[in-house]
Amino acid sequence: MGYLLLFVEPRGLRASRTPAESRAANDGMRDFAEGLVARGILVTAQMLSSDSRATRVQVRDGEVVHAAGPFPDSQQEMIGALMHIDVATESEALAIAEQCPAARWATVEVRPIGALDS
Repeated sequence: MGYLLLFVEPRGLRASRTPAESRAANDGMRDFAEGLVARGILVTAQMLSSDSRATRVQVRDGEVVHAAGPFPDSQQEMIGALMHIDVATESEALAIAEQCPAARWATVEVRPIGALDS
């Protein structure tokens, strides 16, 4: 079954890191992802740009609205990355999230991938 791991990180965290801290964080996440690939469970992993570079699109009553980020309603956090994993149970997905280096500086949200009505 597919699970999405969403990495919800504090805004400004990346800018506050020293180059050495950034390298260590990136190396840890790369090693973690390579381990998931070796186990055959990582479908994809993507780092996202800051939400200051994002645009939200809404269509309401036929009117298109674009809103440029950062978004005040998302408070002090943003989704910084995602991983799609394929494991048999939710407990396996949770165990993977617990082992993830990002869980030390971000919140890892585990969400089943399901049908539109689930």
